[in-house]
Amino acid sequence: MAQSGAHPAARSKAVPARAGAGRRAAPAPGGEPSWGRPKPPRAARGASRDEVGWVKAHGGCGATSLAELFGGVEVGARWPDPARGEPRRVVLVGRTSARGLRSVSQALGALDDGNAPQGLELLGVVLVADAPGRLPLGLLRRIRVLRSVARVHRVPWIPAWRTGGSPKSAPRQLATLARLVGAEQQGQGAAS
Repeated sequence: MAQSGAHPAARSKAVPARAGAGRRAAPAPGGEPSWGRPKPPRAARGASRDEVGWVKAHGGCGATSLAELFGGVEVGARWPDPARGEPRRVVLVGRTSARGLRSVSQALGALDDGNAPQGLELLGVVLVADAPGRLPLGLLRRIRVLRSVARVHRVPWIPAWRTGGSPKSAPRQLATLARLVGAEQQGQGAAS
């Protein structure tokens, strides 16, 4: 039996043995995506190959808000499949928390390992601030590592998003992001 302090991978391997043959284990607590396991593809509603697909590295990362603000489609915590007419140009979104950066790293690893549909073009990684203020040095180091493998854009803390409003003036990072995805800022994005 896995102990509560055991590594998550050790716990997930122990679950199927107890669950019995032919049954699937319940998803991991916290709703973390499993980038290494193939999931049955589902068509992203309203998606086309030419739109930008906003991919969630984890829940609550802000992908829905960014899709509303810049256009495109939020495809969830999975890679879209261009062969099915889903967006081929993607942006991976995560928060600047330790959990968020770990999820982004895992998703990039899955993409690098070939655990994603063929034909995807990663436009970049967007890291949305998880809190106001400066990041601790350890998190900045993780971001530096991510920058060594992908183009990284940081979105600062926007207090208005927390309450469902829009900022009085858009931070310059949003203008840079709009150019990256080939969009003009369209919506009044609220935090997701």
